[in-house]
Amino acid sequence: RGGRRLLRQRAGRQHHAGPLAYVLLAIMAILSIFPLYWTMVAASTDNTRVSQTPPPFLPGPNLFSNLARAWDEAAMGKAMINSLIVAGVIALSTVLFATLAGFAFAKLRFKGRNALLMLVIGTMMVPPQLAVVPLFMMMADLGWSQQLPAVIFPTLVSAVGVFFMRQYLTEALPDELVEAGRVDGAHSLRIFFSIVLPIARPAMAVLFMITFVHAWNDFFWPFVVLDMTNPTVPVALTQLSAGYVRDQSLIMAGALLGTLPLLAMFIVFGRQIVSGIMAGAVKG
Repeated sequence: RGGRRLLRQRAGRQHHAGPLAYVLLAIMAILSIFPLYWTMVAASTDNTRVSQTPPPFLPGPNLFSNLARAWDEAAMGKAMINSLIVAGVIALSTVLFATLAGFAFAKLRFKGRNALLMLVIGTMMVPPQLAVVPLFMMMADLGWSQQLPAVIFPTLVSAVGVFFMRQYLTEALPDELVEAGRVDGAHSLRIFFSIVLPIARPAMAVLFMITFVHAWNDFFWPFVVLDMTNPTVPVALTQLSAGYVRDQSLIMAGALLGTLPLLAMFIVFGRQIVSGIMAGAVKG
């Protein structure tokens, strides 16, 4: 008992970081924020000033005018709505299907489970560029060319998400809870919605955030299957560099516009995501 009390006392203590830790955290914070700061500086000047040596390190007076030009020339309004639809649907479907599959691979016993899991993991090793031609032909046969469903449906679930949720539920979901649900007469879907989802919420929040950012920034497949009449944000930004002489300040303004929604989402939901991660770590 004395040993257990000592362990509990040690676990409840708060560990204070030393000066070196704060210095390292400050350096990492500066390195992380600097690319965004440089984008804002470049977007607030003109093309001549950006190309000078040394480059400017303080914001200029043209930020809002460059943002307005980028918004109009790249049709950013429609592009942001399209990206919000695409990224939101892909993130929600990936979280749902990956959690379902992760629960099945982690806690359900069925024939061929390990072989099927290896097959899912094996798809991660296939370069996505190999599937572009047959996938484009399939979208054309379905009549989805130049439409958002052609971007959404091929990425409704990811092998990375399935593997991530499987690993999390293997550790965080006790077998006793699943067995207790079986004893109470609950079927697999009832166990999933009543037991698995509350436990998997921290990992689901992380997976949603990662998937949303990846889908928002995805360029290759949307560029292949969409055009400038119905673009996502990365596809629309290519319109800003289509001229003979590239206006770097205008391109940076467009990049800043495309980044602002992600920053806003993280500011709004970042605390909930971090607290969910910490809660899941304590429970695990």
